[in-house]
Amino acid sequence: MTREKIKNLVQKAIQKAQKEKKLARFKIPEIQVEKPEDKTHGDYSTNIALQIAKAAKRNPIEIARLLTSYFRLSAKGETHQGRQTSGFLNKVEMVKPGFINFFLSEAYLQKQISEILKRKEKYGQLKIGKNQKVNVEFISANPTGPLHIGNGRGAFFGDCLSNILEKAGYRVIREYYINDAKVNTQIKILGKTALNRGITYLTKDLESKIKILGPKLKKITSEAEAGNLLAKKIQKNIRDFIDKKLKIKFDNWITEEDFYKKSRIKKIYEQLKKKGLTYKKEGAQWLRISKFGATKDEVIIRQTGEPGYFLSDIAYHQDKFKRGFSKIINIWGADHQGHVPRIKAVAKILGYKGDLDVLISQMVRLKRGKISKRKGEIVALEWLINEVGLDAARFFYLMRSLDTQMEFDVELAKERSAKSPVYYVQYAHARISSILRKATSYPPKARLAKGGKLQSTSYNLLTHPSELGLIKELMRFPEVIEDTANDYQVQRIPQYAINLATSFHKFYRDCKVLTKEKGLKGARLGLVSATQNVLKNTLGLMGISAPEKM
Repeated sequence: MTREKIKNLVQKAIQKAQKEKKLARFKIPEIQVEKPEDKTHGDYSTNIALQIAKAAKRNPIEIARLLTSYFRLSAKGETHQGRQTSGFLNKVEMVKPGFINFFLSEAYLQKQISEILKRKEKYGQLKIGKNQKVNVEFISANPTGPLHIGNGRGAFFGDCLSNILEKAGYRVIREYYINDAKVNTQIKILGKTALNRGITYLTKDLESKIKILGPKLKKITSEAEAGNLLAKKIQKNIRDFIDKKLKIKFDNWITEEDFYKKSRIKKIYEQLKKKGLTYKKEGAQWLRISKFGATKDEVIIRQTGEPGYFLSDIAYHQDKFKRGFSKIINIWGADHQGHVPRIKAVAKILGYKGDLDVLISQMVRLKRGKISKRKGEIVALEWLINEVGLDAARFFYLMRSLDTQMEFDVELAKERSAKSPVYYVQYAHARISSILRKATSYPPKARLAKGGKLQSTSYNLLTHPSELGLIKELMRFPEVIEDTANDYQVQRIPQYAINLATSFHKFYRDCKVLTKEKGLKGARLGLVSATQNVLKNTLGLMGISAPEKM
């Protein structure tokens, strides 16, 4: 990646300055290289001079000037008076209060098109994950009813994040955990509803399921048994919905009830007791987790003698820890915010050495408007998908940071115009497909050769600002993957798709692709094809289709 090249150049410059005793010896911190908002500040910029000023005991402007002097630019990249040279850079400048700005050369930008076309769907594939195993648990909704619009946020975020981690070189296991144990209060209440002893969860959908299970329910008197039976029926429908409608494929479906059947709840309790971490208070058994970072101790066995939800969650996480994941990511709803320090404490107790990241999905509400079918406070996710389509739903959910509350604009999502961001991005791909189809009607030398390879490689003809701007946007794709794999800010992906579509539309407006100048036409067709590749890859990460016609 270009960003890594610049980081390496900067690091070598610092080391060279230290070797020549122009800078004091100190440990070089991680070098931050960013894309400036203002294009006049270069294609990349670093504030390393400001970072190391204190350690180097030098003014940051002096440091920046010194480091800049080590870059001698050359179109061919040969050595120059013993200094570093960088054929991929056109200019390096120092600006107050100590920033170093880097400008890429046209020749370097033009070469990127061939690289993108060569790698195709593998462009942007990284190795930073080092094939490490990662567990991503998401959705894991209440087993008493269908998924609602709040669940949709975690669903699409989890799926997209998993795709990104795979692109970054991790081995990802997608996992869904079902709280279906008979001892759970919600299962018992569901059982009351099933046995016509209550109406807590009663809906038309649930009534139909109870009717189907009627013969079996008549033989059951236990509310826990009835609730578990009904929950299994609900979960089967949820699995079908997730698989067929949401297009999410889970590797594992883990049920809480299995932990009871295999006596894992009892075993984990005995282990905690043996460690001296349990004690009796007010008739219940408590776990000493306050000394492991939690705000207070928690009940693990109720006064009734039944294990609480927390104990089964401990057993589940112990199972995860034993499966050898280097990283575990839990995506939970906003109502689980308080559970985060508890599960972090459990990781310490059980000696988990990997990374445990818990991401909280904040609330989702619908924007007021023409939503005639909307009834009550709970809106089914299936209704929303039917209303706006899967592609629009995914894009709109992913556009907002997971830790902020979200207002879903149904009317905008249904728009079939440039007003809708997903339509705007998909239209760019459709326009590209149209251009490439039309290209085949031109003389043989300008056509796309068999297998999609372009016969023309005169990319040095691409010098228009809109052409170069589009190439720069294409080059950002691997960096976007790396950043998102590191910080989980998935909203960066749809924003990148919008930026790329904008760059392409600008290029299409400013530069005629199917020009009569054969060499230029071939070069621009190459750029168009490279853009199609990256745009399709970006949409694929979000689980969104890349239409060829609209």
